[in-house]
Amino acid sequence: MGIIIWLIVGGICGWLASMIMRTDGQQGIILNIVVGIVGAVIASFIFGANINAGITVMSFVYSLIGAVILLAIVNLIRRGSVR
Repeated sequence: MGIIIWLIVGGICGWLASMIMRTDGQQGIILNIVVGIVGAVIASFIFGANINAGITVMSFVYSLIGAVILLAIVNLIRRGSVR
């Protein structure tokens, strides 16, 4: 059950991050899920947040911030600007 929740929350965080960074038209649902999950891992490194403690509002926000950071890094590498 936990992996399904990770996929759903990762998809939502990735989708919201892609909307914020204006890359939604370039990504599909699978990439949104990957961005959300990797964003959660980045957030755990940056903020020291325990994202395995369950889905809370703060863990969701941290995951969203991590996903936005990930997309900013990808945009910086691909386009030369964060956007």
